[in-house]
Amino acid sequence: MKKILLIFLLGVFSFFPVSAQQTQIKGSVRDAVSFELIPDVIVEIEGTELNTITGDKGGFLFAFNVPFGEQVLRISKIGYITKRFPIVVYENQTVKIFDMTLEVDDSSSEELFTITLSDDQLDNDESGADNIAGLLASSMNVFQRTAAFEFSSSFFRVRGLDSEHGSVLINGIEMNKLFNGRPQWSNWGGLNDVVRNQELTVGLAPSNYNFGGILGTTNINVRATQARPGGRITYSSSNRSYTNRLMATYASGLIEGDWAFTVSIGRRWGNEGFQDGTLYDSNSFFASVEKKINDKHSLSFTSIYAPNRRGKSSPNTQEVFDLKDIKYNEYWGWQNGEKRNSRIKEVDEPIIMLNHYWDLSSKTKLNTNIGYQFGKIGNSRLSNNGTDLVNGFPEGGALNPSPTYYQKLPSYALRNFPDDTSIAYGLQQQFLNDGQIDWNALYEANILNAQNGGNAIYALYEDRSDDKQLTLNTIFSSELNDNILVNAALNYRSLKSENFAEIIDLLGATTFLDVDAFATNINEAQNDLLNPNRLVGEGDRFAYNYNLFADIISGYAQAQFKYNKIDFYLSGSITNTQYQRDGIYQNGGFPDNSLGKGDKLKFAGIGAKGGLTYKLTGKHVFDINAGYITRAPSLRNTYSNARENHNVVPNITEEKILSSDVSYIFRSPKVNAKLTGYYTKIEDANEISFFFADGIGGDNTAFIQEILQGIDKRHIGGELGVEAQITPTIKLRGVASVGQFTYDNNPNLFLTTEADDESIAAGFVNGFKDFGKSNLKDYKLAAGPHRAYSVGFEYRDPDYWWVAATANFFTNTYVDVSPLIRSENFTTDFDGNPFNDYDEDLARELLKQERFDDYMVVNLIGGKSWKLGDKYVSIFASINNLLDEVYKTGGFEQGRNANFRQLRDDKNLDTPVFGSRYWYGRGTTYFVNVNFRL
Repeated sequence: MKKILLIFLLGVFSFFPVSAQQTQIKGSVRDAVSFELIPDVIVEIEGTELNTITGDKGGFLFAFNVPFGEQVLRISKIGYITKRFPIVVYENQTVKIFDMTLEVDDSSSEELFTITLSDDQLDNDESGADNIAGLLASSMNVFQRTAAFEFSSSFFRVRGLDSEHGSVLINGIEMNKLFNGRPQWSNWGGLNDVVRNQELTVGLAPSNYNFGGILGTTNINVRATQARPGGRITYSSSNRSYTNRLMATYASGLIEGDWAFTVSIGRRWGNEGFQDGTLYDSNSFFASVEKKINDKHSLSFTSIYAPNRRGKSSPNTQEVFDLKDIKYNEYWGWQNGEKRNSRIKEVDEPIIMLNHYWDLSSKTKLNTNIGYQFGKIGNSRLSNNGTDLVNGFPEGGALNPSPTYYQKLPSYALRNFPDDTSIAYGLQQQFLNDGQIDWNALYEANILNAQNGGNAIYALYEDRSDDKQLTLNTIFSSELNDNILVNAALNYRSLKSENFAEIIDLLGATTFLDVDAFATNINEAQNDLLNPNRLVGEGDRFAYNYNLFADIISGYAQAQFKYNKIDFYLSGSITNTQYQRDGIYQNGGFPDNSLGKGDKLKFAGIGAKGGLTYKLTGKHVFDINAGYITRAPSLRNTYSNARENHNVVPNITEEKILSSDVSYIFRSPKVNAKLTGYYTKIEDANEISFFFADGIGGDNTAFIQEILQGIDKRHIGGELGVEAQITPTIKLRGVASVGQFTYDNNPNLFLTTEADDESIAAGFVNGFKDFGKSNLKDYKLAAGPHRAYSVGFEYRDPDYWWVAATANFFTNTYVDVSPLIRSENFTTDFDGNPFNDYDEDLARELLKQERFDDYMVVNLIGGKSWKLGDKYVSIFASINNLLDEVYKTGGFEQGRNANFRQLRDDKNLDTPVFGSRYWYGRGTTYFVNVNFRL
């Protein structure tokens, strides 16, 4: 079978040239400790302009203009100590120098510590701070390194794409969440020493583990036999998200009995990061043991446990930032002399995996994996929905406890009481003097109501997702000959996700009535008709309770062809996805569409991609990639309001993605550069958001679910990275990313809300209303800076100290626009007719998208290392935003002013009541790291 496949492939690609017998130099490079082949190593023939880099399998080949006689090969890679190997070249013969080794350079540690992303930036869905998966990997590509280490604090997205378009794997097991498609980085946070062994493919480039997304694949290798033997102790101090970090790691290497093990523990903690009231409490544990059964079989067991808690920070209107500062956070308040944050994100999801490695032959391998992840993700918040029953009806719903609730700010008084400025002044002074959650007032309100026989008015609760996910896969790789590599994989993932709200703290009360205090009908108010008027206590589930099930089967096959002048690959994938919702509660607003199992949803996905690399000379290389992918929407964007019913997004279908890129690569001993142009088109995407809105068919205020369906997006741009070794000690770097990311159509807009008398009067049918098209075409996507530039230098002294500085420029950052404001609702009065005072010129100005100010951020880093016998000590320090630049990193329009009159009247104010909410970048921050390697 193998011979037949080889003959077929050679026949299909017979038009590619095959070199005749000639003088060649062929070899490979391995890690000195693990003896694994190393890709992307620069191999140069000293005294000539000939150079190349090792491929994915660590091999290299010089086949043209090879000089005869005694020569010296120089091999180098960032993070490794450069080496020189003498060889002798004879005419018409092949010099074979395999298994040259490189040792890791412990003095070159900046890439392990300069990363400025923190868990809150990577994992916070509310902030929109989404970043490409895989950027934490060290890469020879100067553009990727700069995007990770310099652009990250500005929430820069490579090619304007979310991290759901990249795959993150650990030992070949995919870690992207099925709920939203994004990796949960904090699940292995604080384990830097054991997760730094990463294999990164960029964009559509082929991966040996899976088909991947259009942003590439990162595989984190945590095998115990691959870890460098020895111990490492690290202490860090920072003022970003945590203030202290302590890590300790030990790897045995292969010991007697052919066993190997690695253990690592870490702790990160702090009462407050850069933003006020943002606590951080994280522990990390890692253990991996591997048994080499014989020369062909190896069995590995790995466990990862990184429970973490952190306080969130709030987006705020410009009014709030002007009254306070960019460190202000509305989510906390003083209690018993300590800051207590009401919005805590807690992640507690252990990971265990069993991996079997089978070398069927010297060139064919089969890797079979079983992974299981379980645990919880919780996000806490305050509820003012507490109520009592009066004459059989709920009566309650207290004032919002948020200190930035619009009725507590001066802008509200200026709009509603313009003739009495003392009211606005009083609110301003109250906010300036305090402006935080009044925990004591919440306790007092609850205790007073309880003394009168009532229930809690306020409660602290948690939105929970308790997941159990099983992953099974097998990955096949075979080198058919020196030129052809075949990869294939089968993968199965099964998820059960329990979703519910849970009471954490009743703030002095003992019971909470589980109904909707704002409902107009007692039956519709019931969160669970099976248990009407239920009283719940701390630790009880309430409000909503349902399960989501997902089953995904996928497979891919790939062939990679490597020749002297041309490399190319072809890859295909197929995926079958099934979703189902199972309601535990019978919601009073949707009694016939909430309890039990809903319909089983099925999606089919296919993928096809290919690419070609043409090596004009050793210096000049051209690379082309193109792919087409269809994929199921994520669970998050499939169900329109899963907390209350089985409804799915209308007209839901698979997303379609077309992507391509073209690159020119220049490589020389002194200069490396890469210029890339790319184009990506995404069609039939869905987005769901939740907020309060006014003017939805009348004067009522409603909590709505906004469904944007059939979205088309276009991403087009270019990337440039240049790195020049000016002298043996001085290196210059330059990077540019120029893109334009826009909506490419006018998608469909639907709203859902509670099925009650008010929504019926507003034209909703069973809580659902079609608002037609949202006029979003050509609006810019809120994808961080569309354009980013960086220039910098590095000085590395032979005495093992170094310093580097970069200046980073960011432009074309836009606010996230509201689809509802750009629908027919904007021009329509409550009676269904157009506004009689509608002004098109004014409307055009009101709907103009906000572009943030351009800004520059300067970063400074440096370090020093010492060798003490066979031990190493190193210190690293960085200062980010050295000039303390104040800048906006993102924001979104509030959809509360949903029609022309309301938006016009609000924007006529000097300080709008419902202005956009923003996130600001951090001011000057520092990071100091001390490392001791045994």
